[in-house]
Amino acid sequence: MGMAVGESKGVVSEPNVVPLIDVLLVLIIIFMVITPRTPSGIQTLLPQPTPPDAKQAPPDTRTIVVQVLQGGQLKINQDDVRWGDLGPRLFDIFKERADKIAFVKGDENVPFEQVARAIDIMRGSGIDHVGLITAKIEAGQ
Repeated sequence: MGMAVGESKGVVSEPNVVPLIDVLLVLIIIFMVITPRTPSGIQTLLPQPTPPDAKQAPPDTRTIVVQVLQGGQLKINQDDVRWGDLGPRLFDIFKERADKIAFVKGDENVPFEQVARAIDIMRGSGIDHVGLITAKIEAGQ
């Protein structure tokens, strides 16, 4: 609260702004707390392309790649699988593994809805990290 010292001739009206500042600070804090977070999306891992001068190594048999082909066909490392069997098969593969990383690869003309469905099934079967393989990554670009 403010107080005038000395002689005053007449009525002096000075607004007290301290309560106004307190109210504004409380409102700023409230709006900062209730502001929604921005969604982060799906976390994915992208395999890094091999350098052009590197020798071709034999494919790792522990790497799991789920391919989404045209016509709704699925493959797990060259083995055909149906949509209903994808989750249980992946669960059986990864139940004994410590590293729960797999990759998904969609054909060029496959709708993303099917790729997203495969990713959802993969995450539901206990895979922690799902990476995406694209045509450019396969070509080494």
